[in-house]
Amino acid sequence: MSDSVLAFNSIAFHYQTGKKKEAVSIFDGIDFRVNDGEFVSIIGPSGSGKSTIFRLVTGLENPAAGEIFLNGKKTENRLGQVGYMPQQDLLMPWRTIKENAVLPLEIKGMKKAEAESRVLQLLDDFGLKGVEDKYPGDLSGGMRQRVSFLRSILSGSNILLLDEPFSALDAITRLSMQEWLLAQWQKWKKTILFITHDVDEALFLSDRIFVLTGRPNHQLTEVTVPLGRPRTVRDLSRPEVVTLKEQLIDQLRSKELS
Repeated sequence: MSDSVLAFNSIAFHYQTGKKKEAVSIFDGIDFRVNDGEFVSIIGPSGSGKSTIFRLVTGLENPAAGEIFLNGKKTENRLGQVGYMPQQDLLMPWRTIKENAVLPLEIKGMKKAEAESRVLQLLDDFGLKGVEDKYPGDLSGGMRQRVSFLRSILSGSNILLLDEPFSALDAITRLSMQEWLLAQWQKWKKTILFITHDVDEALFLSDRIFVLTGRPNHQLTEVTVPLGRPRTVRDLSRPEVVTLKEQLIDQLRSKELS
């Protein structure tokens, strides 16, 4: 447990559904560890529990059984303990980019002048210099996601959860953002847990991939990506990566059809 910053120990979770409030089991005793500085992606069929993992980590849901550890400590109240970047950027359209970016610092009670000063120092690193006084509607999807990622960084947590943040972007912008994200991850040395439906994206970004196989999940399948770092998108054409991609797609397809 000493090297892990996030751990699920024998986690069970179910939803209550329908008029009779019948229990639908999502997890039945799953275990996993995410180590300090890792980039781990989660893939799986729709409804298999990918987003539920994030809700459990953030504290929006609590397990029916088992324990969740953050930075080596069993943590009951997890609200606000990790950074979160959603699929939609959730920027406030009436706030400027600077005003959106300072939001996590405001929530922490930092004085306005100090919060704005800190954000202004980071704008260049995030490719946002010169747009701080614009509004979200003035920016492209990729630029808005940069603001969203900046907010997750400013949460101060060493653990960042990214929930399909590039799924709405066109293919070229998406690849550019993936490359940019890897550069930021290596610079900030954060631990990232990343949800995606795109197997290529998971292979390109990740050290390991967690595969959910359906409901209820009794265990995760863990796959180590056979690529070193730094890497480029061309590395996805290597034979061992192509073979792994085909295996993952076959595994996901079989669960979607079952």
